[in-house]
Amino acid sequence: MTGRMWSARQARGRRRSTTRMSPLGAIVSWTLLAEGERVMTEGDVIVFVVDDDAPLRESLTNLLRSVGFRVAAFASAQEFLRSPRPDVPSCLVLDVRLPGLSGLELQRRLADADVAIPIIFITGHGDIPMSVQAMKAGAVEFFTKPFRDQALLDAVQQALARDRTAREQRAQREELHHRYRALTPRERDVLALVVTGLLNKQIAAELGISEAAVKLHRQHVMTKMGAGSLAELVRMANRLGIPTPLV
Repeated sequence: MTGRMWSARQARGRRRSTTRMSPLGAIVSWTLLAEGERVMTEGDVIVFVVDDDAPLRESLTNLLRSVGFRVAAFASAQEFLRSPRPDVPSCLVLDVRLPGLSGLELQRRLADADVAIPIIFITGHGDIPMSVQAMKAGAVEFFTKPFRDQALLDAVQQALARDRTAREQRAQREELHHRYRALTPRERDVLALVVTGLLNKQIAAELGISEAAVKLHRQHVMTKMGAGSLAELVRMANRLGIPTPLV
Protein backbone atom coordinates (compact mmCIF):
# COMPACT_ATOMS: atom_id res chain seq x y z
CA MET A 1 0.00 0.00 0.00
CA THR A 2 1.41 3.38 -0.95
CA GLY A 3 -1.62 5.62 -0.39
CA ARG A 4 -2.02 8.01 2.52
CA MET A 5 -4.61 7.58 5.22
CA TRP A 6 -5.50 10.37 7.65
CA SER A 7 -7.44 10.38 10.89
CA ALA A 8 -7.35 13.04 13.58
CA ARG A 9 -9.18 13.62 16.82
CA GLN A 10 -9.31 16.43 19.33
CA ALA A 11 -7.26 15.72 22.47
CA ARG A 12 -6.55 17.62 25.67
CA GLY A 13 -6.21 21.35 25.17
CA ARG A 14 -5.57 22.13 21.51
CA ARG A 15 -3.38 19.12 20.66
CA ARG A 16 -4.39 16.57 18.04
CA SER A 17 -3.21 13.02 17.64
CA THR A 18 -2.69 12.26 13.94
CA THR A 19 -2.14 9.06 11.97
CA ARG A 20 -0.90 8.71 8.39
CA MET A 21 -0.13 5.83 6.05
CA SER A 22 3.52 6.41 5.17
CA PRO A 23 5.04 6.05 1.68
CA LEU A 24 6.72 2.84 2.83
CA GLY A 25 3.38 1.31 3.79
CA ALA A 26 3.36 1.53 7.58
CA ILE A 27 1.02 3.58 9.75
CA VAL A 28 2.86 6.37 11.54
CA SER A 29 1.41 8.35 14.45
CA TRP A 30 2.53 11.65 15.93
CA THR A 31 1.09 14.70 17.68
CA LEU A 32 0.25 18.09 16.22
CA LEU A 33 1.08 20.65 18.90
CA ALA A 34 -1.11 23.53 19.95
CA GLU A 35 -0.41 26.97 18.54
CA GLY A 36 2.62 28.57 20.19
CA GLU A 37 4.33 25.33 21.17
CA ARG A 38 7.90 24.99 19.90
CA VAL A 39 8.78 22.20 17.47
CA MET A 40 11.64 21.64 15.03
CA THR A 41 10.18 22.97 11.78
CA GLU A 42 11.20 22.55 8.17
CA GLY A 43 13.34 25.68 8.26
CA ASP A 44 15.10 24.59 11.45
CA VAL A 45 16.54 21.25 10.36
CA ILE A 46 17.50 19.12 7.38
CA VAL A 47 17.72 15.36 6.93
CA PHE A 48 20.23 14.03 4.41
CA VAL A 49 19.55 10.68 2.75
CA VAL A 50 22.29 8.77 0.93
CA ASP A 51 21.19 5.54 -0.78
CA ASP A 52 21.94 4.22 -4.27
CA ASP A 53 18.58 2.41 -4.45
CA ALA A 54 16.46 5.02 -6.28
CA PRO A 55 13.00 3.67 -5.28
CA LEU A 56 13.99 3.35 -1.63
CA ARG A 57 15.66 6.77 -1.68
CA GLU A 58 12.46 8.30 -3.01
CA SER A 59 10.34 6.44 -0.45
CA LEU A 60 12.55 7.59 2.41
CA THR A 61 12.42 11.15 1.11
CA ASN A 62 8.63 11.05 0.86
CA LEU A 63 8.30 9.56 4.34
CA LEU A 64 10.46 12.23 5.93
CA ARG A 65 8.80 15.06 4.02
CA SER A 66 5.36 13.72 4.94
CA VAL A 67 6.03 14.60 8.58
CA GLY A 68 7.48 18.04 7.81
CA PHE A 69 11.23 17.50 7.42
CA ARG A 70 13.31 19.22 4.78
CA VAL A 71 15.22 16.49 2.92
CA ALA A 72 18.22 16.41 0.61
CA ALA A 73 18.78 13.03 -1.05
CA PHE A 74 21.87 11.68 -2.83
CA ALA A 75 22.76 8.52 -4.73
CA SER A 76 26.36 8.31 -3.52
CA ALA A 77 28.68 9.40 -0.74
CA GLN A 78 30.73 11.43 -3.23
CA GLU A 79 27.63 13.37 -4.30
CA PHE A 80 26.84 14.10 -0.65
CA LEU A 81 30.39 15.33 0.03
CA ARG A 82 30.26 17.67 -2.96
CA SER A 83 26.97 19.25 -1.89
CA PRO A 84 26.71 22.41 0.25
CA ARG A 85 25.29 21.73 3.71
CA PRO A 86 23.28 24.43 5.52
CA ASP A 87 24.52 25.34 8.99
CA VAL A 88 21.41 24.01 10.77
CA PRO A 89 20.70 20.95 12.93
CA SER A 90 20.83 17.92 10.68
CA CYS A 91 21.34 14.18 10.49
CA LEU A 92 22.30 11.64 7.86
CA VAL A 93 20.34 8.53 6.89
CA LEU A 94 23.06 6.49 5.25
CA ASP A 95 23.15 3.16 3.42
CA VAL A 96 26.13 1.02 4.39
CA ARG A 97 26.80 -0.44 0.94
CA LEU A 98 27.26 2.25 -1.68
CA PRO A 99 29.13 2.38 -5.00
CA GLY A 100 32.57 3.90 -4.57
CA LEU A 101 32.86 5.25 -1.04
CA SER A 102 30.90 3.04 1.37
CA GLY A 103 28.75 4.30 4.21
CA LEU A 104 31.29 3.27 6.84
CA GLU A 105 34.08 4.95 4.88
CA LEU A 106 32.00 8.11 4.63
CA GLN A 107 31.50 8.01 8.41
CA ARG A 108 35.28 7.81 8.90
CA ARG A 109 35.94 10.59 6.40
CA LEU A 110 33.46 12.92 8.10
CA ALA A 111 35.03 12.16 11.49
CA ASP A 112 38.53 12.82 10.12
CA ALA A 113 37.30 16.18 8.76
CA ASP A 114 35.76 16.99 12.17
CA VAL A 115 32.27 17.12 10.65
CA ALA A 116 29.95 16.20 13.49
CA ILE A 117 26.68 14.96 12.00
CA PRO A 118 24.61 12.19 13.63
CA ILE A 119 24.31 9.16 11.36
CA ILE A 120 21.55 6.56 11.07
CA PHE A 121 22.72 3.54 9.10
CA ILE A 122 20.45 1.36 6.99
CA THR A 123 21.49 -1.81 5.22
CA GLY A 124 20.11 -4.91 3.58
CA HIS A 125 23.21 -6.91 4.42
CA GLY A 126 23.99 -6.03 8.00
CA ASP A 127 26.03 -8.15 10.36
CA ILE A 128 26.99 -7.77 14.00
CA PRO A 129 30.64 -6.68 13.48
CA MET A 130 29.50 -4.03 10.98
CA SER A 131 26.85 -2.65 13.31
CA VAL A 132 29.26 -2.65 16.26
CA GLN A 133 31.82 -0.75 14.19
CA ALA A 134 29.26 1.85 13.19
CA MET A 135 27.89 2.32 16.70
CA LYS A 136 31.37 2.58 18.24
CA ALA A 137 32.10 5.35 15.74
CA GLY A 138 29.11 7.29 17.02
CA ALA A 139 26.15 6.19 14.89
CA VAL A 140 22.73 6.91 16.38
CA GLU A 141 21.13 3.71 15.08
CA PHE A 142 21.75 0.79 12.72
CA PHE A 143 18.73 -0.61 10.88
CA THR A 144 18.57 -3.74 8.76
CA LYS A 145 16.04 -3.62 5.91
CA PRO A 146 13.13 -3.96 6.14
CA PHE A 147 12.59 -1.68 9.14
CA ARG A 148 9.56 0.05 10.61
CA ASP A 149 8.89 3.60 9.45
CA GLN A 150 8.16 4.71 12.99
CA ALA A 151 11.49 3.34 14.21
CA LEU A 152 13.30 5.37 11.58
CA LEU A 153 11.34 8.53 12.38
CA ASP A 154 12.09 8.10 16.08
CA ALA A 155 15.79 7.69 15.30
CA VAL A 156 15.75 10.81 13.12
CA GLN A 157 14.15 12.83 15.92
CA GLN A 158 16.78 11.53 18.34
CA ALA A 159 19.59 12.35 15.92
CA LEU A 160 18.31 15.88 15.28
CA ALA A 161 17.91 16.51 19.01
CA ARG A 162 21.48 15.28 19.56
CA ASP A 163 22.82 17.60 16.85
CA ARG A 164 20.85 20.57 18.17
CA THR A 165 22.25 19.99 21.67
CA ALA A 166 25.80 19.60 20.34
CA ARG A 167 25.48 22.83 18.38
CA GLU A 168 24.21 24.70 21.43
CA GLN A 169 27.10 23.37 23.51
CA ARG A 170 29.63 24.37 20.85
CA ALA A 171 28.11 27.86 20.70
CA GLN A 172 28.33 28.16 24.47
CA ARG A 173 31.99 27.09 24.44
CA GLU A 174 32.78 29.56 21.68
CA GLU A 175 31.05 32.35 23.57
CA LEU A 176 32.96 31.46 26.74
CA HIS A 177 36.29 31.53 24.91
CA HIS A 178 35.31 34.85 23.31
CA ARG A 179 34.70 36.34 26.76
CA TYR A 180 38.00 34.96 28.05
CA ARG A 181 39.91 36.46 25.11
CA ALA A 182 38.40 39.85 25.99
CA LEU A 183 40.24 39.82 29.35
CA THR A 184 43.51 41.68 29.70
CA PRO A 185 46.63 39.64 30.61
CA ARG A 186 46.42 40.93 34.19
CA GLU A 187 42.72 40.04 34.44
CA ARG A 188 43.55 36.52 33.28
CA ASP A 189 46.20 36.29 35.99
CA VAL A 190 43.68 37.36 38.60
CA LEU A 191 41.07 34.93 37.27
CA ALA A 192 43.50 32.01 37.47
CA LEU A 193 44.23 32.79 41.12
CA VAL A 194 40.66 33.68 42.16
CA VAL A 195 39.35 30.27 41.12
CA THR A 196 41.97 28.53 43.27
CA GLY A 197 40.31 30.03 46.34
CA LEU A 198 42.95 32.63 47.23
CA LEU A 199 41.87 35.77 49.06
CA ASN A 200 42.39 39.21 47.51
CA LYS A 201 45.37 39.95 49.76
CA GLN A 202 46.96 36.64 48.84
CA ILE A 203 46.47 37.35 45.15
CA ALA A 204 47.96 40.82 45.63
CA ALA A 205 51.05 39.33 47.25
CA GLU A 206 51.33 36.70 44.52
CA LEU A 207 51.14 39.25 41.70
CA GLY A 208 52.99 42.07 43.45
CA ILE A 209 50.13 44.54 43.15
CA SER A 210 47.86 46.29 45.65
CA GLU A 211 44.78 44.66 47.13
CA ALA A 212 42.70 47.53 45.69
CA ALA A 213 43.99 46.70 42.22
CA VAL A 214 43.06 43.04 42.73
CA LYS A 215 39.53 44.02 43.72
CA LEU A 216 39.20 46.18 40.58
CA HIS A 217 40.56 43.45 38.29
CA ARG A 218 38.32 40.90 39.97
CA GLN A 219 35.27 43.08 39.34
CA HIS A 220 36.24 43.45 35.68
CA VAL A 221 36.70 39.68 35.39
CA MET A 222 33.25 38.96 36.81
CA THR A 223 31.64 41.53 34.50
CA LYS A 224 33.42 40.50 31.30
CA MET A 225 32.91 36.79 31.93
CA GLY A 226 29.25 37.33 32.82
CA ALA A 227 29.66 35.42 36.07
CA GLY A 228 27.11 36.08 38.80
CA SER A 229 29.05 34.34 41.54
CA LEU A 230 32.41 32.81 42.37
CA ALA A 231 30.95 29.35 41.91
CA GLU A 232 29.82 30.24 38.39
CA LEU A 233 33.25 31.68 37.60
CA VAL A 234 34.86 28.46 38.82
CA ARG A 235 32.62 26.42 36.51
CA MET A 236 33.57 28.67 33.60
CA ALA A 237 37.27 28.31 34.39
CA ASN A 238 36.86 24.56 34.56
CA ARG A 239 35.33 24.52 31.07
CA LEU A 240 38.22 26.69 29.85
CA GLY A 241 40.74 24.20 31.24
CA ILE A 242 42.01 26.51 33.98
CA PRO A 243 42.96 24.52 37.13
CA THR A 244 40.18 24.90 39.68
CA PRO A 245 40.80 23.10 42.98
CA LEU A 246 37.40 24.29 44.20
CA VAL A 247 35.62 21.97 41.73
